[in-house]
Amino acid sequence: MSRFPAWLAQKDDRGYRVERVELSDDDLMDGDVTVAVEYSTLNYKDGLALTGKAPIIRRFPLVPGIDLAGHVITSENPDFQPGDDVLLNGFGIGETHHGGYAARARVRSEWLLKIPEGLDARRAMAIGTAGYTAMLCILKLEDHGIAPDRGPLAVSGAAGGVGSIALAVLGKLGYELHAITGRDDQADYLKELGATEILPREDFTRLARPLARETWQAAIDVAGGNTLANLLSQQRYGGAVAACGLAESMELPASVAPFILRGVTLYGVDSVQCPMPRRIEAWQRLARDLDRSLLDRLSQEIDFETLPEAGEEILAGKVRGRAVIRIPT
Repeated sequence: MSRFPAWLAQKDDRGYRVERVELSDDDLMDGDVTVAVEYSTLNYKDGLALTGKAPIIRRFPLVPGIDLAGHVITSENPDFQPGDDVLLNGFGIGETHHGGYAARARVRSEWLLKIPEGLDARRAMAIGTAGYTAMLCILKLEDHGIAPDRGPLAVSGAAGGVGSIALAVLGKLGYELHAITGRDDQADYLKELGATEILPREDFTRLARPLARETWQAAIDVAGGNTLANLLSQQRYGGAVAACGLAESMELPASVAPFILRGVTLYGVDSVQCPMPRRIEAWQRLARDLDRSLLDRLSQEIDFETLPEAGEEILAGKVRGRAVIRIPT
């Protein structure tokens, strides 16, 4: 029986560890479609899983990786045929079901999405969960009524995966963008993505005032904590914040003042269980509104064999843009 490379998280009396192993088809989980995984990604959540610094993985042993893209090998669902190019984000892969850090995956067909025209497996994973989440935030704010002529938008964690894709898409759409970052050396990179102003992260990590000067029509936040509280307090009347992360904190030390005095809205954005129609909409928009040459420049390839070290680096804020992992066969 042929074997294939994988990373496997285990937790037992020896503690938590992620090891490089060889698996076979007998090790795969239940599902009606088997995929040859060509690429995966490295997201903040993957970093937590690789290092064990948060209980992302809830079933052991398990292959980490919350994203995968490749082609169908076998399928019991007529909607997916051998050779179809597919991608998968969320639905518990890399948490309760084997994920993308293995050369094969057996998954449920209702989790799969065909890669949109204009993208391939590598570019789909250069987008990955981070970029797909960025687009979910943009869609939520568009539903709220944002428009390029209504004032600036703020994006926290701007040099990270979500922030980079958000800036690239919104910049192409003509928005004035204020990028919040703790990485002064990334100013040129952020301006290339579309940022018109670079704001230091430390201005947002201090305790927020109940209401501050009205600045933005909307914001995308990956941080939580004081950063989210400050963004809320600085929204213009009727503004909105799409919150999708907790890189700073799970806490929200905020006041109700922005909500009841300025009519500000806080939207929570979940990528894991997002309904399929919204997923399809998000991926179609990414294929249409994301400059593919810019996507190539903001992505970097990480060696499969160094994934645990890369997990430490993304948690330390040392990974810029999007990280793509080519899965060896």
